Amino acid sequence: MPGLRLPQPDGSLADYTLGPPATFRPPNAPFRERIAFAAAHVVVDPLRTVEPMSDACFDWEATLAYRRHLWSWGFAVAEAMDTAQRGMGLSWEGTQELIRRAVAEARVVGGSIACGAGTDHLAPGPGVALADVEAAYEEQVAFVEGVGSQVILMASRALAACATSPDDYARVYGRILGQVRQPVVLHWLGDMFDPALEGYWGTRDLDAAMEVCLGIIRDHAAQVDGIKISLLDDAREIEMRRRLPPGVRMYTGDDFNYPALIRGDERGYSHALLGIFDAIAPAASAALQALDTGDRATYDAILAPTVPLARHIFQAPTRYYKTGVVFLAYLNDYQSHFRMLGGQESARSIGHLSRLFVLADGAGLLRDPDLATARMRHVLALAGL
Repeated sequence: MPGLRLPQPDGSLADYTLGPPATFRPPNAPFRERIAFAAAHVVVDPLRTVEPMSDACFDWEATLAYRRHLWSWGFAVAEAMDTAQRGMGLSWEGTQELIRRAVAEARVVGGSIACGAGTDHLAPGPGVALADVEAAYEEQVAFVEGVGSQVILMASRALAACATSPDDYARVYGRILGQVRQPVVLHWLGDMFDPALEGYWGTRDLDAAMEVCLGIIRDHAAQVDGIKISLLDDAREIEMRRRLPPGVRMYTGDDFNYPALIRGDERGYSHALLGIFDAIAPAASAALQALDTGDRATYDAILAPTVPLARHIFQAPTRYYKTGVVFLAYLNDYQSHFRMLGGQESARSIGHLSRLFVLADGAGLLRDPDLATARMRHVLALAGL
């Protein structure tokens, strides 16, 4: 197997030799036991000269090919979420084009898709009122539903900035949920993913915030398919899962504790809507296939080595996890380059990327060790190594 010298935490270099890749096979039928969304990333055209790099220069073929990759492994695609750099380089104009193209691609290949609708075209500010937030949500929901997709109702920075009480959240969500054509997936995104969302639901007390969120869901249960919570707090997710109204699903967004949350316990389980599934799709698919047959031992064995990788990719500052997700896609030749919106390929250190390389190898997720090694050498050379 190929080897190379990688930087260590103390600044030294050490030899590393890759192991063989794991053998994972795509499913022959949809997953039966769990609904599994993979939140998909985007990349830009490395030959365009737009400065700063913006979503005016998408690499559309690479971006859409990755969605075909996810569908081929049995996943539904969660489109235009924070994994696609929503709020970190992806504009509303770019979002609309991405959604249009991805939904059209889903129809061609028979893939399942749901798309994020939020208020990110409305900049928070002192002049923004609740009515402005409602209008922004209405515009984006109408667009997503208009192209024929289910809605994932994303958290709103503008609402977090202008709301003065939990009642303001109840007002805004109540208005939007009262208009949707089909049940939506709500998204509670923690401030570790987006600091602008601190105090969401009108309080910094997470227990109180959960009560507000549950109250909104109970009042509009017929319009809520489920809720994805991304708090990296498995105990809180389990508590909330057990208190959801009948028929409302919990979609884990916990990229640290997903194996146990999806496996579940004697009182239930979580479905999945995860950014880490973008990075570990073959392994996650194989594990979910095992779960479908009742083989929990194989499920656990496949996912266990992916957890250190996930915890590394999503380490603080968590919002920069997209860099690791895109880097792993590059190592695996799902795209020929490592270029991101806003130059976010530089958001993680060479040490971080080197550790990611090792952990991905340990999980059997580097499908062509020779190619992955060659690409890692290029990246190391650019860092002066």
